[in-house]
Amino acid sequence: MVRTLILMRHGKSAYPDGVEDHERPLAPRGQREAGLAGQWLRQTQPPIDAVRCSTATRTRETLAATGVTAPVVYERGIYEASPQTLIELVQLSDDDVATLLVIGHAPGMPWTAWELASNRDSEPAIELSRKFPTSALAVLRFDRPWSQVDPGTGELVSFYVAR
Repeated sequence: MVRTLILMRHGKSAYPDGVEDHERPLAPRGQREAGLAGQWLRQTQPPIDAVRCSTATRTRETLAATGVTAPVVYERGIYEASPQTLIELVQLSDDDVATLLVIGHAPGMPWTAWELASNRDSEPAIELSRKFPTSALAVLRFDRPWSQVDPGTGELVSFYVAR
């Protein structure tokens, strides 16, 4: 079975006074762009079977705005995760999950997409290397079980920036 991993950076966040970083909400622009990202997901990607989402307020609001209704596991560890930590999280996914959406933060999302991609000279990889803005999505495909996903084993097939 081909496996699809979608790495999404949260939508544009607001910066209200006195609010800790973990608790910052989405800005109106972030709400709108996360909704556009959800439309793009439904129109272009296989149905999402599972979601791993950071516990930060802005990632939870991003997920809600996408309209994705797959089962969700909220992971505090995604908040400041390294690529290795995120790859290990992906490796723990159930074998019956064909499409996994992970919603997190920079630099974890772009660095993980780059680490996993075997085709770093492709157009999506070149776009990703320039900038991975808020509400951006990197789509990687794997021809192996999740437990065998390692650096350089995926094909970066798409990079989309919701605007």
